[in-house]
Amino acid sequence: MLTAGELAGLVVAIFWVILVCFMVVVLVRLARLLTETRKSVAELSDRIAPLLDDMSQTVSEANRRLVAAEEITHNMRDVSGNMVKITGVASTLFAGPVLKISAFRDGFRLALARRAARRVPARRVARGGPRTGDRISERHAAERAVARRAIGRGRG
Repeated sequence: MLTAGELAGLVVAIFWVILVCFMVVVLVRLARLLTETRKSVAELSDRIAPLLDDMSQTVSEANRRLVAAEEITHNMRDVSGNMVKITGVASTLFAGPVLKISAFRDGFRLALARRAARRVPARRVARGGPRTGDRISERHAAERAVARRAIGRGRG
């Protein structure tokens, strides 16, 4: 039979063989992995060159369009500034006289209404209508009615 030293040497030799087999399997797999990685990197480098060319063309086209958009916004800024100036001139030329004419017309209409309101109570008094104290309240009522009609027409 085997002595203890021989048995220990046999166990160590078996473990050594198992370890070497395990290491061979690991190294073979690692070699396959490195081969596949090298192939993938080569494929990727072949695909990246055209992709980078397309990307540089896209960036240059985007820059060209941004320059055009910047010119458009600059022109729109100039146009809007000119429109502000034109609007100010038009407002000065047309709005002032139109407002003055409208105010004159409303004032004239109000003066005519007040004049007519003064005549109405005087005729009623002559026919035996309300007394003099009532004539003032009727005049105010007539003026308020005229003012309400003017407000109702959107002129108040």
